[in-house]
Amino acid sequence: MTKKRIIIMGAAGRDFHNFNTLYRNNSDVEVVAFTATQIPEIEGRVYPRVLAGPNYPKGIPIHPEEELLDLIIKYRAEEVVFSYSDVSYEYVMDKAAYVMATGARFALEGGAPTMLKSNKPVIAVCAIRTGCGKSQTTRRVAEALIEMGKKVVAIRHPMPYGDLSKQICQRFASMKDLDKHKCTIEEREEYEPHINRGVIVYAGVDYEKIIREAEKEADVILWDGGNNDMPFYKPDLLFTVVDPHRPGHELTYYPGQNNLLLADAIIINKIDTASLEGINMVRESISLYNPEAIVIDAASPVRVENPELIRGKRVLVIEDGPTTTHGEMKYGAGMMAAAKYGAAEAVDPRPFLVGSMAETFQKYPDIGPLLPAMGYFGKQLIDMEKTINRTECDSVIIATPIDLRRVVKIKKPATRVFYDLQEIGDPTVASVLKGFFKPAGKAKKVRKSR
Repeated sequence: MTKKRIIIMGAAGRDFHNFNTLYRNNSDVEVVAFTATQIPEIEGRVYPRVLAGPNYPKGIPIHPEEELLDLIIKYRAEEVVFSYSDVSYEYVMDKAAYVMATGARFALEGGAPTMLKSNKPVIAVCAIRTGCGKSQTTRRVAEALIEMGKKVVAIRHPMPYGDLSKQICQRFASMKDLDKHKCTIEEREEYEPHINRGVIVYAGVDYEKIIREAEKEADVILWDGGNNDMPFYKPDLLFTVVDPHRPGHELTYYPGQNNLLLADAIIINKIDTASLEGINMVRESISLYNPEAIVIDAASPVRVENPELIRGKRVLVIEDGPTTTHGEMKYGAGMMAAAKYGAAEAVDPRPFLVGSMAETFQKYPDIGPLLPAMGYFGKQLIDMEKTINRTECDSVIIATPIDLRRVVKIKKPATRVFYDLQEIGDPTVASVLKGFFKPAGKAKKVRKSR
């Protein structure tokens, strides 16, 4: 029988997981290639044999997504599986049109068939877009679980930007582990806050191996989602974060709407800074599409180390990279801090961009007068450092989850921005978790079904 030839479109995350769970041991299909986008320098590599399995002795090539149509012809691919996140429905269907014009089938995979089952309770935190506030929500969930006496192990959505064969299953319990695994800025931003709170983090590429290792030292598994992707594990309790600064996106971005529909509890974040109209639009979406969900109102107020470095100053604002690039946010916590503490001006870094930083602005031309923190590989770090130090400003606002001063040399006065989730009234994250766990510690469903 002839095997069906498949190409998987991805961005070094969902694509690998879909392959591992659906295709690696499927003798009826042959995955002939991956394509890659969103993440610099992912393409040109190979998904190695150690991960691809015995059916792929040479591994699987990874190509730039720009070559997709040529690859369909070259490999005589019959099906293209779309496997990445945080893109509009219009974007997805545009890709589908081009694929189907070649005669190939366009498919979406994910959800239940790719959600591995754990023998421990799984609490998941997902979102409808990048930049909604998953990180601070996940930290809040971890804190509440620890207060309940639970041993929490976090598993982070994949960010395998290095040697895939060395990133199959990674464990992070200390800052030394971050250096050991040569973590990028994006990885450090997600792992460090957990480590600082005493929570062990797992991540990597093979999430079957990862969950089995994590289960050995956890009472509860905390799924820390990435972008607006769905969980890789079947959640017993799913928190989904929505953003009233981007009302309507909960219904128009893939696969964020899935998380809205699947949620047991929905957190409306940033209520303190969003418009009433935006908040009401999100509430209406929840009432129409998931009226059974518990709704938690929350804020993420900003605070800074040294307000005097902002007040009356011309500041360069450095924001979280994914949030302000493919997340499409025009501002983040840094711009909010600049306004709150009375900056004279947010200096536009575009006249001072160096190398790959200029390429980032070319790829995402709608970035405003701020600098996204980009650190997927060494050259980006160097170019970002040069851009920061070239920018004509009085001081720098660092609004990334880690202190950039530890990884790049900033020659100007700088202050960090901090933000944590604060629930407004009832219910709270803790009350939802207490309702989930029976006194004896056995899990129970918040809702009867999804």
